[in-house]
Amino acid sequence: MSETSDVDSKPTPDHLLHTGAEHPVDPEDLVMASGRTPTPALLAKAKQQLEEQGAAAVERLLP
Repeated sequence: MSETSDVDSKPTPDHLLHTGAEHPVDPEDLVMASGRTPTPALLAKAKQQLEEQGAAAVERLLP
């Protein structure tokens, strides 16, 4: 039985890598970035935060 080592692995192609900046943040993204499960109440609060703060709302949660 052989195991895959770093020598055998190949880098991820550039076209598959993304930062998330290509798409707008939606309320579900914001809730999930906070580590919580999306619920109707949390989604409503996240929607309000996005309307007030824009993308800065998620930037506060992620480094």
